[in-house]
Amino acid sequence: MQLNGVPIEDTYAEAFPAVGARVLITAEDERWAREAAQSFTGFATSVIGCGCEAGVEGVDPGETPDGRPGVSVLIFAMSKKGLHDQLIKRVGQSVMTCPSTACYNALQGESWLSVGGKLRFFGDGFQFSKVLHGMLNPAGGRARRFWRIPVMDGEFVVEDRFGVAKGVAGGNFLVLGEGLQASLQAADAAVKAMRRVPGVIMPFPGGVVRSGSKVGSQYKFLTASTNTAYCPTIRRQVQSALPDDVGAVLEIVIDGLTPEAVAEAMRVGIHAACREGIKGISAGNYGGKLGKYHFRLHEILKSGGRT
Repeated sequence: MQLNGVPIEDTYAEAFPAVGARVLITAEDERWAREAAQSFTGFATSVIGCGCEAGVEGVDPGETPDGRPGVSVLIFAMSKKGLHDQLIKRVGQSVMTCPSTACYNALQGESWLSVGGKLRFFGDGFQFSKVLHGMLNPAGGRARRFWRIPVMDGEFVVEDRFGVAKGVAGGNFLVLGEGLQASLQAADAAVKAMRRVPGVIMPFPGGVVRSGSKVGSQYKFLTASTNTAYCPTIRRQVQSALPDDVGAVLEIVIDGLTPEAVAEAMRVGIHAACREGIKGISAGNYGGKLGKYHFRLHEILKSGGRT
């Protein structure tokens, strides 16, 4: 298969189950909402070393509970406990600390986690809650509880509980370019297109990762190491997957709330990446060792993103 003259390898991206939450951050203006979101999603590229994967959702969150500008953030972890730990830390240290912000749940989950209910103790006994009845709660039920915590610029409002849903982490594709500039331009175009798909994030810096990994290492203390088959500088020393005319490879990793959202993001991203200077599109898989989700490139492109 070719797309715009770019060969698409007949392979699949291997992804794994995760649990996720959607956090809606609002503030007096968009700048401060984005400052809080940027801090919240810092050091959250990979569950391997960061404990979670998080990113700003590219779509407009629409109407917010307090009518102020808002930014939607998705966060994924390997377990409900791990997700809870990360939510408490990141909402407490990156959202509550940021001027004028409030923090709301924005996900209809299968279960829920107490977030505001834990952070309220920062109020040192002066915190109080308000329950709004008849207001559909994404975390379940028709009542929502908000905690109001006194802080130095007024009050920090945070929702009592946040919804948790099963998600997918590690969807991906590889952009094989004639050189770094071609690969960068194609990857950037792909990420811009993918950010228009709701329910997905690309957790790495700028949505792109250069240090793609494989499962295992010659060093026993490492569970993952550099993806040697796609490193151009050592192609003569290893069993390389790269043609001679490929000088740089970049990977785009996608996490999503559903397999369908991940597949659609991959579809639009691959279409955007197939441009001048790109010698091929491939994907990272580990022979079924990593996860149960297999996103087959040819099938995604033929089916319009449906899995």
